[in-house]
Amino acid sequence: MMMSRLFPLLFISVLCMNSFSGVQGRKWKGEGTTQNLESIVIGRCFNYIRIVNPAVGEKNCSQIWEAFKNAFINKDPCNILPKDYELFINLTFHTIPPNKSLFWENNQLLVNSFADRGRRYMSLGDTLFGFIGDFLNWCGQADSPGLDYESCPTTLECENNAVESFWRMASITYAQHSSGVIQVLLNGSAEGGAYPQPGFFADYEIPNLQKGKISQIFIWVVDDLEGPDLDSCGIRSVKTLETRLKTLGYDVTCTDNNKSVMFLLCLDNPDNSKCALASTCKFLFINICVILQ
Repeated sequence: MMMSRLFPLLFISVLCMNSFSGVQGRKWKGEGTTQNLESIVIGRCFNYIRIVNPAVGEKNCSQIWEAFKNAFINKDPCNILPKDYELFINLTFHTIPPNKSLFWENNQLLVNSFADRGRRYMSLGDTLFGFIGDFLNWCGQADSPGLDYESCPTTLECENNAVESFWRMASITYAQHSSGVIQVLLNGSAEGGAYPQPGFFADYEIPNLQKGKISQIFIWVVDDLEGPDLDSCGIRSVKTLETRLKTLGYDVTCTDNNKSVMFLLCLDNPDNSKCALASTCKFLFINICVILQ
């Protein structure tokens, strides 16, 4: 009789202990390391140099993986610095064609489509070093050669985490080697403003632009087709950006809803009211619109 009364209590205790150990195993709030990280990094490296952009020449993809891994393995996951990725950047570095740089904030998927893997523009994600890290997550553990697949620190938990420091170093390198005409694609529907501060463009890319190598900067502010018009050229955060760049001595031109980007958006959303023929005629030569009508 006594055992029958104790059994539910023991069962509950075991459940509580298992639940507690599960919480204990997840040290951080962020997602853990992407599964098969090594295979993905090496595979992306070969994909880039063989298919995406063979013009960069030969790269040692195994060495690149080792340099990438050694930047954060066996270290406190909250004490990874941008300089820890210097060897990785050196091994993956290649020239960024003049007039092809495309900076952005709050519209990564649109930028990926618009850049077209370097065929139209070369965004940070279209460089080898950016291509390797895109959409991945990773971190190590102090005094351990393994990866943490359970959880990784978010930027709110600690700024000097492995992923944040990687993109800081990548952004700095990308900005330093951009030249000619520079494009900046911003989201006019972003709640925090098209030009967020703090932000990677504001904090790591603008300060590392080489003024002597840049002839002009085009800012394109594009609203989401279904989104509100919260920010535009000459007002709010975009005006702050324009003023900052002009104060630094750059030749700046800002355009709202760049027609090339709008056409791309409308390819996927042809029935949207903003994509009606009457609206597109505003961007086309009149004789073309007459033919289409």
